[in-house]
Amino acid sequence: MTAVNKLFKQDIKAINLGLESFYNDLKSQHVPCIQVDWKPPSKASRWLSMLEDEKVVDKIEKANGEAVDRLLSAQPVLVGVGMAGEVIPGMTKKTILHAGPPITWDRMSEPLKGAIIGGLIYEKLASNKDEAIKMVLSGELNFEPCHHHSAVGPMAGVVTYSMPVWIVQNKTFGNYAYCTFNEGLGKVLRFGAYGKEVLDRLYWMQNYLAPVLKQALEIKGSIDLKTIFAQFLQMGDEGHNRNKAATSLLFREIAPAVVRTDFSDKQKEEVLTFIDKNDHFFLNISMPACKCSLDPLEGIEYCTILYTMSRNGTDFGIRMVGTGKEWFTAPCEMVQGLYFPGFDEKDANPDLGDSCITETAGIGGFAMAAAPAIVQFVGGTPKDAVNYTNTMYEITYAENNAYKIPGINFRGTPTGIDMRKVIETGILPVINTGIASNKAGVGQIGAGVVNPPMKCFEDALKFFINKYNLL
Repeated sequence: MTAVNKLFKQDIKAINLGLESFYNDLKSQHVPCIQVDWKPPSKASRWLSMLEDEKVVDKIEKANGEAVDRLLSAQPVLVGVGMAGEVIPGMTKKTILHAGPPITWDRMSEPLKGAIIGGLIYEKLASNKDEAIKMVLSGELNFEPCHHHSAVGPMAGVVTYSMPVWIVQNKTFGNYAYCTFNEGLGKVLRFGAYGKEVLDRLYWMQNYLAPVLKQALEIKGSIDLKTIFAQFLQMGDEGHNRNKAATSLLFREIAPAVVRTDFSDKQKEEVLTFIDKNDHFFLNISMPACKCSLDPLEGIEYCTILYTMSRNGTDFGIRMVGTGKEWFTAPCEMVQGLYFPGFDEKDANPDLGDSCITETAGIGGFAMAAAPAIVQFVGGTPKDAVNYTNTMYEITYAENNAYKIPGINFRGTPTGIDMRKVIETGILPVINTGIASNKAGVGQIGAGVVNPPMKCFEDALKFFINKYNLL
């Protein structure tokens, strides 16, 4: 009997490479099979050979090591509350900050346009939608990414002059980052809503919430956010879409100081109740903490680590440490996940917001193994959450020495997205996020996971090669 005949008399398992539809066909016929995700090497992966010169490799490794050392040594601290126009560099009364890379009005998504309209009405620069749009079209407004002003904003990310903001400092390097307060769920500005209930809440936050928290922080003193990060990862949060533990930890830190402020008991009660009822309250602190931890990496020559990922609902953009302020953009992807009752894919806006600064810093989707309950919100199983984290080790440079995940033997979170590894492996960063409606003002309609477009990384590689004359 030939070897081939012997082979076919044994139990055989099929191995399918690539297209999963073939695997599904075999599985439906009860054929034992294994799916292997594989694709031919891309053109960009062949460009990596231009980085393989020994001297170039040495420079890149040294630069990446320095960048990750800076990130791991960051000490983000909550130091205060201020008004955006008074504390954010470069703000004017006609400056409108937004999430994501630079974009013009004609290309903006509906949620972003709605949030800008709401911001103009909030600032009393317009009294209604028509007046706001007329002002936009006049050209007298200055639209800028939050990231260009040491700031970050969830979803639409709109920041205007009078909005209260958190002030977070990286004590190691002395730089600051800023973010507005979290409004809660439902009809909110960050999803493009600008009705009376939205504006009333924003004015309450400006006139009642912010003054209490400002004075409470003056009484309390600064709050060490790195310690809170380390704690919430061991309490079931991942720092992006699950913030129950983090918000509770913040509440414990600040509540005694709120009680000691000079405001009325009623106002103090309203402030504490607002924080208590908003599980996402800490997200708007987590984001600037990550932002100020990453900004000191900018400009390290030959570094291939990312220090920005962000999206405006139209374009996804990344920035790489060794290429400075240059944005590499491509169309945003659609989020894959769970929809709230009454909504589906046709109602969804493409990926939106600055909140993936958390993944850029190594938490959020990169730390989903710490938060198995997150899958009830974004879809999948607890095993999927662990798999997401384990896969991210393939494209990162290091493991965090402070942020540990109990469910995977206290392994540090995957930290430092390396452009080279993304292109070499074909593995894209995983981001867990909310799904915004494609109609302004409707709000959040679901949650799920999404990836950046590969084109962003390919363009970053090409720019890197040209910048350092590696052709």
